[in-house]
Amino acid sequence: MQADHLSSTFAALADPTRRAILARLASGETTVKELAKPFQMSLPAVSKHLKVLESAGLISRSRDAQWRPCKLEAKPLKEIDEWVERYRNHWEQSFDRLDAYLKELRSKEKKK
Repeated sequence: MQADHLSSTFAALADPTRRAILARLASGETTVKELAKPFQMSLPAVSKHLKVLESAGLISRSRDAQWRPCKLEAKPLKEIDEWVERYRNHWEQSFDRLDAYLKELRSKEKKK
């Protein structure tokens, strides 16, 4: 995966409104009007958020007569998960070292 694609995905996810839109779309596709209901913003403002999500590949939009459904596209989220997974081993090793150190400190305190 190109770094540019990863950067655009993270940038799109940086906004809480866009994350909320994605959370809603995880339940199934819906219209822009339905997506806008929980937010106190205009339809054009919601559409701007959708354009960011769409350009990052996180959603797709289609047209069915006058209905314009939006759909979650999970592939970029999978790519982020794969990227983060590379660092998970480092975190786990760090926590294991911390755990061992804390056990060593407790053992020393008990001996005193």
